[in-house]
Amino acid sequence: MSHSKPDTVSAVLARGRLGIPSVVFFVIAAAAPLTVVAGGATTGYAVTGVTGIPVSYLLVAAVLALFAVGYVAMSRRIVNAGAFYTYVTRGLGRPAGVGAAMVALLAYNAMQIGLYGGAGAVTAQFLNDRYGVGLTWWSCALAVWAVVAVLGVARIDLNGRVLAVVLVAECVVALTFDAIMVTHPADGTVSFDTLAPSHVFAAGIGAALVTAITGFVGFEGTVVFSEETKDPRRTIARATYIAVAVTGLLYGLSAWAMSVATGPDRIVAAARADGTDLIFNLVSPYLADSIVTVARVLFITSLFAALLSFHHTVARYLFALGRERVLPAVFGRTSRRTGAPKVGSLVQSGLAFAVLVGYAVAGADPIVHLFFWVTVTGGLGVLILMTVTSAAVIGFFARSTHTEGPWRSLIAPGLATVALGGILTVTLREFATLLGVAPDSPLRWAFPAAYAAVALLGVAWALLLRTTNPDVYAAVGLGADRDTGPLRAPDTVRQPA
Repeated sequence: MSHSKPDTVSAVLARGRLGIPSVVFFVIAAAAPLTVVAGGATTGYAVTGVTGIPVSYLLVAAVLALFAVGYVAMSRRIVNAGAFYTYVTRGLGRPAGVGAAMVALLAYNAMQIGLYGGAGAVTAQFLNDRYGVGLTWWSCALAVWAVVAVLGVARIDLNGRVLAVVLVAECVVALTFDAIMVTHPADGTVSFDTLAPSHVFAAGIGAALVTAITGFVGFEGTVVFSEETKDPRRTIARATYIAVAVTGLLYGLSAWAMSVATGPDRIVAAARADGTDLIFNLVSPYLADSIVTVARVLFITSLFAALLSFHHTVARYLFALGRERVLPAVFGRTSRRTGAPKVGSLVQSGLAFAVLVGYAVAGADPIVHLFFWVTVTGGLGVLILMTVTSAAVIGFFARSTHTEGPWRSLIAPGLATVALGGILTVTLREFATLLGVAPDSPLRWAFPAAYAAVALLGVAWALLLRTTNPDVYAAVGLGADRDTGPLRAPDTVRQPA
C-alpha cells in the first residue's frame, strides 16, 4: 500500500504569484478604507472634538511616506516575509529582532481578532434592521471566521482577486459619497476650513493624529508578501508608496467632504449624534435606498477584507519565525498544493476561535471590549514597530556598503524615527482617553505593558538560543537566504550580534 507524501514543504512560500496590484489590494484592504471613512473619521471627530481630522490624515500620510523611504530602501536588499522582525534584526541585532517579532505577533493578532467584534456586531445589526433576522454577534462573527479560515490556506493569488473586488467597490462607494456630499454643501457653500494648515497646531491635534494613524495600519505589510511577488525589488517599493498615497488622499478627502455636508462648525456635533451612520445619513436623501443598502453591505465586507489581510500577515510572521527555528519548525512549512503557510494559518484561526468563544461566554461587549479596545491596542503595537524599524534602517545602512545616499539611509529614517516617536509618546500619554477609561484605570498601562512583556520575553529567548543553540541563533533574520541562496542585493553587510 502506497503512502502519500505530507501536504507540506518547507523553506519557501509560493514565488511569483503577486504583482504590484495584488500587493496593493492586500495592504489597502487591511487598512479597510470604507471602515475608516465611515467609522474612523466619524469617531475621530466625535471623540477628539477636533475639526482638523482631514489635516491629521494628510499629516500622518506624510509621516508614513517619510517612513517608507528607508523602509523600501531596505526592502530592496532584504526579501523576507518576517518584515519588521527581519529589519530590526539586521539593523539592531538578533535579540532586538526576536523581541520585535513577539511584539508583531501580539499586535497583528490583536488587530485581526479585534476586527471580529466589529464584523459580528455590525453584521448582526444590519440583518436585524434590514431583514428582521435576529442573530447574535458571535454567530455572525463565527460565520465570517469560517470563511477567513478557509481562504487563509488557499492560494495567495486567489485571495488577492477576492480582495481586489471588495476594495474597488469600497473605493467607488467612498468617492461617490464624497462627490454627493461636496455637491450638496451645508448652507450652499463649499468650505475648506477643516483643511486649514493651522489645525496642525491646534489643541487636541495629538489625539487626532493617534486616531488617524490607526486608519493606516496594514500599509506596512507590503514587505510581508515580498517572497511571493514577481519582482520584489520593484514591486514592494511601488506598492508601499501607492498604498500610502491612495489611503491618505481618500481619508483626507472623505473626512473633509463630511465637514462640507454638515458645515465645519457642526461636524463634531453631527458625528457625536449619528456615529457611524453619519456618512450614510448625509447621502441618503440623494440616493436610492438600494444603493445605500449596498454601501452598508460593503461596510461589512470592508471589515471582512481587513480580517483576511491581517490573517495572512500573522500566518507569514509565524512562517518566517518557524523557518528560522525561532518558533517550532512546524510553523516554517507551507502547503504543497497552495504554497500558503498552512500551519501558521491554522494556528491563527484556532486562536481567533478561542478568543471569540471566550468573549461570547463572558457576555462581553463586542464593540467596546473586543473591536475597540483590542484593535486600538494592536495599532499601538504597530506604531511601536514602525518607530523601532525606522531606527533599525539607520543601523542597517550604517554597517553595510550601499549606494542609497544619505537621504534614504540616514536623513529620512532619522526624521521618521523622531516623528513616529512623537506620535507614540502622545499615544501612550492619552491611551486612557483612547480606551474611554478613567485616567487611573489599570487598563491604561496594562495594554501597553503587554508589549513590553512580550518584547522582553523575545530578547530573553534570543539570548537563550545564543547559548543553547548557536546555529539557530546565527540564522535569525536570514529568512529564505538560510536555505535557498541569497535573495538580497550583493551589498556587504556585517551581521549584527
